[in-house]
Amino acid sequence: MMRQQLGRILEALRSGTLSVEDALDKIAQIGYEDLGFAKVDLHRRQRRGTAEVVLCERKAPEHIVEIVRALDRAGQNIFCTRISPEAARYVMRRVKGLRHNKMARTLYKENHAVPRKKGLVVVVAAGTSDYPVAEEAAVTAEVLGSPVAQLHDVGVAGIHRLLSKSELLRSANVIVAVAGMEGALPSVVAGLVEAPVIAVPTSVGYGASFGGLAALLAMLNSCSSGIAVVNIDNGFGAGYFAHLINR
Repeated sequence: MMRQQLGRILEALRSGTLSVEDALDKIAQIGYEDLGFAKVDLHRRQRRGTAEVVLCERKAPEHIVEIVRALDRAGQNIFCTRISPEAARYVMRRVKGLRHNKMARTLYKENHAVPRKKGLVVVVAAGTSDYPVAEEAAVTAEVLGSPVAQLHDVGVAGIHRLLSKSELLRSANVIVAVAGMEGALPSVVAGLVEAPVIAVPTSVGYGASFGGLAALLAMLNSCSSGIAVVNIDNGFGAGYFAHLINR
C-alpha cells in the first residue's frame, strides 16, 4: 500500500502536476492515516514487525471503531487491549471478524498470517486473582506469534504446586511471572531456570500492598539474577517483551 502511495506521488512529481514541496509533504504523511482525533500508524509493522496495538482504556467506543476500521482497511492485524465489555460489544457490532477475550480484555482480528516461532513462552501466575493480567500477557504473546503455555495458582504459599511443574518451566525460552501480594514468585522461578524471567507485579493484595507497589519494589530488589520487571498490571508489556526475546 505504501509503495503504491509513493509511486503515485513520484509519478505526479515526474509529470509536473505536483511540486517538489507538495511531494515532500505527501511523502512525510505516508504510513499513517489522519482521522482528526488520531493518527493511525500504518508503518509500524514495517518498522517493528507488529502493527500498532490499540489501547482502548479511556477511549470513546466510536473512536475505537474508527481506529480499528483504519487498520482493517490497511490489511493490518487488529489487536485491542484494555477494552471494556460494553465497548467490545459496540465495536464488534460494527467491525466483523473480531475475537473477544473477556478475561484478557482484548479484541483480535488476523488479516495476515503471523510467522509462528518455535520457542515457548510460559506464563506463570501466583494466584487466581492474578489471572486477568496473566491472560493479557499470554494473549499478547500468542497473537504476536509465540507459542504459550500457562500455569495458574502456583504461588509461594504452596510452592510444591510450582515445583511439580519444573519440567515445563525448564522448557521455556522465556517466562512471565505474575504475582501480587509480596511479589515473591519471580525470584523463586528465576532461581529454578536458566531462561530470562519477566516479572509482572499486580495490584492484588491487602492494605500494605499499596495497589501493587509492594510487589513492584520486591521484584525490583530480587536477589535472583536474570529478572526484568514491568509496571504494575502490565500484562501487555510483559507479553510483548517475552515475544521479542522469543523471536
